[in-house]
Parts: sequence; C-alpha cells; structure tokens
Amino acid sequence: MKAAEVNFDGLVGLTHHYAGLSFGNEASTRNQHQQSNPKLAAKQGLLKMKALADLGFLQGVIPPHERPNISALRQIGFSGNDAQVLAKAAKQAPQLLSAASSASAMWVANAATVSPSADSGDGRVHLTVANLNNKFHRAMEAPTTEALLRAIFRDRQHFSVHSALPQVALFGDEGAANHNRFSTDYGEPGVQLFVYGREAASHGQAPAHYPARQTREASEAVARLHQLNPEATVFAQQNPAVIDQGVFHNDVIAVSNQQLLFCHQQAFLNQPQLLTELQAKVPGFTAIEVPDSKVSVSDAVQTYLFNSQLLSRDNGKMLLVLPEEARQHAGVWRYLCEMAESGGPVDQLQVFDLRESMCNGGGPACLRLRVALNAEEQAAVNPAVMMNEPLFAVLNGWVDRHYRDRLSQDDLADPQLLIEGREALDELTKLLDLGSIYPFQR
Repeated sequence: MKAAEVNFDGLVGLTHHYAGLSFGNEASTRNQHQQSNPKLAAKQGLLKMKALADLGFLQGVIPPHERPNISALRQIGFSGNDAQVLAKAAKQAPQLLSAASSASAMWVANAATVSPSADSGDGRVHLTVANLNNKFHRAMEAPTTEALLRAIFRDRQHFSVHSALPQVALFGDEGAANHNRFSTDYGEPGVQLFVYGREAASHGQAPAHYPARQTREASEAVARLHQLNPEATVFAQQNPAVIDQGVFHNDVIAVSNQQLLFCHQQAFLNQPQLLTELQAKVPGFTAIEVPDSKVSVSDAVQTYLFNSQLLSRDNGKMLLVLPEEARQHAGVWRYLCEMAESGGPVDQLQVFDLRESMCNGGGPACLRLRVALNAEEQAAVNPAVMMNEPLFAVLNGWVDRHYRDRLSQDDLADPQLLIEGREALDELTKLLDLGSIYPFQR
C-alpha cells in the first residue's frame, strides 16, 4: 500500500439551515431564510463519499458538532436550563441562536491545515485546527474539531494535532481552504502554498468590501508548527478584487493536486510571478489558468467551478469532482468539456448533486479535508471512520432515524431538536469509535 491522499468529508449536521451568517459568501447570503432539508443534505454528502470510495479513492467521514451550542449561548448571557436558554435567545437575539445552531462544521476544508510526514521536520503528519475567528458561528468550532481530529488521528507516533492559533485578528486562520500542496507523489517531499487575504501587520492591498479572512501571519505560524522547510514553502496573496466578488476562500478560485494547479487567471495577486516561482520549485509543475473570457469570476462563484476535487487516477490522469451547478451553466460546462477532451491532465468529470450544501455556500471541496498518508499512517487512522459499504448503510440508517426533512429558523428554539441531536451524536460516537467527544457526554 503506497502513499495516497485520503479525503475526510464532513457529515452534515442535524441543524443544517439557511441563516445567511457568512458575510462575503454570496450563496449563503442569497438563500437566507429558505427552508432546509437536513436529512437530504446528509444523504447527498454520504452519496458523494460512497461513490468516490467505490471508485477506489480512500474516503473517511468526520462527524458533525453538537448544535445548538448551549454553552456558547450561556457564555453570551442567556441563562437558565437548556429550554430557557433557547427560548430567551430566540426571543431576544434570533440571529445569535441561528449562529449557535449553524451546521457549518460540515465544511471540513476549514477544520485544519494538514502537512504530510514527508514535509515535516519530525516525520509526522501535522494538523493545525483552524480558529475561524472571522465569524462567530465558526469560531466556536475549534474545541470540538480538535477533539474529533484527536479521536481520528489518535496515534501520536504518526500524528501531531495542534490546537487552534490564538483567537485574535492577527492570526485569522481558515484552514486548508487557503492551502495547497504540490508533489510528484503523495509520499515524496513537496512544496506547500499558503494563500492569505491580508497581512495584518502591514497596510498592503486588501479587499474593500468583503473581509479577507486569512492572514499571512497565521499561515506563517502554521508553517512553523509543522516544521516545514522554508525553501519548500510559498506564501501568496489572494487577489483582493476577487474576494470582493465573493471569493471568500482560495478554494473558491483555485484547486491543486500533485503537480497541477487549476485556477482562474485572476486568482492571485502578482499571479505570473507566483506561477514562475512554483515552476522553479515543483518538478513537472503545470498550471491550467481559466481565462476570464471563458469563465468570469462571477460565473466561477455562482457554479463553484473551482470548489472541486482533483483526484489522481491509476492511468496518470485526474478526475475533477464538480457540483451539479457547474453542469447547469452552459458556458462553464462547455469549458470543462473542452478541457477534458484536450489531452491535458484532467480527462474525466464527475458531477454530484450537493444542492443543500451549495445553497449554504459550500461545494465539493468545502466538504473534504485532504490528508496525504503513507501505508503505516493509513493503518494508524481510526478504522471506524473509513467509508465502505457497511458504514454507508449504517450511516444512512442513522440519518433516517434522527434527521428532520424540514427545518426553519423558528425550529431552532425547539428543545426537542437539541435532545434529538444529542441522542443522535451519542449513538454516532459509538458507531465511529470516537469516545466522549461532545460537552453533553462529559
């Protein structure tokens, strides 16, 4: 068993709803207050995981968080028993209740930044939990994310899980959504590209309308924690102009795999210089730059063309995993078909219906955390979280028993929803051999 990239997908939580919480994420804002279907959302995600596992790609699952987050609501002044806390929050500050009920932890591309053992100074896989401090509903995720990652990657001989960076603006960290790695093989030393939106300590270029969530200072801190070789580490700024068009993370405008970077021509500030640097540092580096004349930034944001997964196939070519929205856009789909037929590195397209996630602002790449693992490390991962036929059946049955098929913001104040969630997660921790993860279990 050789080194491989393992994708760990986030399982959509029981309180998945459309609250428009993420300023800068246009899909999230556009679908605010629509009724959601948590059961369908979870099943759509499971179907993607199972389909990719059936194609031979290694695929794991990361559980949802407990929501509503009662402890967070208590921390901001809502008192009483659980039902009273929910009632007070719903009456006095429904937007805060919505934030404390967000299922955004399903987008595990923001869970952590990952460096494989081939790149780290101590020969271990390093995972640094993202602090996500630009948004209240996401900043509360870090403690549970850390507990989950420690339960999945629990062999300390092979894995080092770092706590989130300090929760201050200087170290705004959004995880792997702003990180790329290039290598000839997953088990060989590679070059890591950290993408940031702003330098907190300088007055350089920055977006004017939407926030730049990732700081260079955070990216540099993660690189130090992972003991990376400075000569094989590149820091690049995302184009502020595309952030202002709704490109809130780099994975909305670029995606990489092995020696390939697939990106829009406006993805990065000083893009020609960046590509020249990567060409010099990455043997066999190839860039596919999509011209604005073929696909505009607006079309890329609307369809999540770049929020896709590039997966290496046995024939040396790559599969591009896309949301259904990319196929429904005539211009985007025309470009993709031309690319797949051009004889280049990407020769196959795979489309999934992820509408429930897409309506909240997250596509295929948002739902997965990429972890390159050698054979020993693969064997050291908690095996209960790895997707296969029996686990797919078990998790679908679990969803059928516990999830609602309709949810609105008014439902978040229902104490029964909290009880249903706790019962479901208690069962899930046993199914996935995770131990006591959630606050209510302690």
